[in-house]
Amino acid sequence: MTDATLSRPDVIVSFRQALETELGADILIADADRLAPYQREWRNLYEGKAPFVLRPRSTDEVAAIMRLATRFGVPIVPQGGNTGLVGGQIPLEGEVLLSLDRMTAIAPVNVSGSTVTVEAGAILSDVHDAADEAGLMFPLSLASKGSARIGGLISTNAGGVGVLAYGNMRDQVLGLEVVLPDGRIWNGLRSLHKDNVGYDLKHLFIGAEGTLGVVTKAVLSLVPKPHALDVAMVGLASPADALTLLGEVRGALGDALTGFELIPKIGLDIVNRHRGDTRRPFAELPEWAVLIEASTFLPERPMRDVLEQVLMRAYEAGLIGDAVVSQSIAEAQELWLIRELMSEAQSVLGGSIKHDVSVPVADVPAFLDEAIAAALAVVPGAIPVAFGHLGDGNIHFNISQPEGSDKAAFLAKYPEMQDAVHAVVTRFRGSIAAEHGVGRMKRDMLPGVRDAVEMDMMQGVKALFDPLNIMNPHRLLPDR
Repeated sequence: MTDATLSRPDVIVSFRQALETELGADILIADADRLAPYQREWRNLYEGKAPFVLRPRSTDEVAAIMRLATRFGVPIVPQGGNTGLVGGQIPLEGEVLLSLDRMTAIAPVNVSGSTVTVEAGAILSDVHDAADEAGLMFPLSLASKGSARIGGLISTNAGGVGVLAYGNMRDQVLGLEVVLPDGRIWNGLRSLHKDNVGYDLKHLFIGAEGTLGVVTKAVLSLVPKPHALDVAMVGLASPADALTLLGEVRGALGDALTGFELIPKIGLDIVNRHRGDTRRPFAELPEWAVLIEASTFLPERPMRDVLEQVLMRAYEAGLIGDAVVSQSIAEAQELWLIRELMSEAQSVLGGSIKHDVSVPVADVPAFLDEAIAAALAVVPGAIPVAFGHLGDGNIHFNISQPEGSDKAAFLAKYPEMQDAVHAVVTRFRGSIAAEHGVGRMKRDMLPGVRDAVEMDMMQGVKALFDPLNIMNPHRLLPDR
């Protein structure tokens, strides 16, 4: 595999001239002020310097861009809503950004087939609205739904809060349209639920983080809207108790259990401090809490009654303390807001070192004990803020700086802290990238958590699709 170096200024000038000749001057943005939002991610952890941003309006324009990029050997960095947390969408100097933010079309929902075809730049919340208007639901959701775009969610195989019941993005995609690095268009926009003809190529691009091609359209699978949705917030003493409760609730609700989120005491506290208008479900904050969501498509299944009964039994057994169950959609949304604000609210504690990891569900309590000890050994006095999707084993294991400490000095411990935490993850045979991807942040860690055979297979796929290494180079895979 040859490796395109970051392009020389004279090559960039020639590339730009060819683009403007074929596609018109308005295909790109070069003004510094307009460029700025594309070049910096929201936490200010990564900031880039692209000569310009390309904003195609159609798949054919994306194909033309990639043909010219191949001709001139210019590396291209695809970008969706710029909500990524591992730097995969932020350019290095000499790389050209390709934004899909003009390609936002959402076709009419196919109600009988329960599908919708959307362009890659469609915003997740708009897809939610389109499905809702048709009486259906697109089940993938996350806190950044108002800015995250479908192409980026596919490219990172995003997870979110509904994985327990519906799976991650990979499970929602039936078909894809992709522009390959050489400009060819692969039309895989099939809406088939069963297709055993050879390799299922769409899965190569889902989670590839833009390293194999540019996703331009997708056929998404929709599900019926729940007839009823009930949410409970429950206080308890430990993650081990939360795991026991998960078993009790799952046994009572079955597939009606659609969310089970773990929240620490410090998490409840910082949300209240960050947003004083949020609901306070507990008079006295418990050491841990779980948010439970139950939903049903059948009007004759009284999920709230079942949920309240299982919580009452858990209370009588001493497994849980206080609990509140929503009595309306508005109350359910208020309880969910507490969980959704968790990452944002950490800003009140200062600097934060974040880990997006997963371990087997049964190992979450033991993992938390070991990982917290490992983190505190690196930075004594640091503040663990571990929360996330207990139902699928994905924990956002974040560590905030010690109270009164220097932020820069704390953040300088990022590599040492990650090594310590990821060592614990590896012992539990978990993943160092559960739903945010690898990007630039974790690419050099991959050989330490994937064996040589797996690395060779991934490098081989990359070399086959992108022999010039112009598609999002220096991301996901270590340079070869």
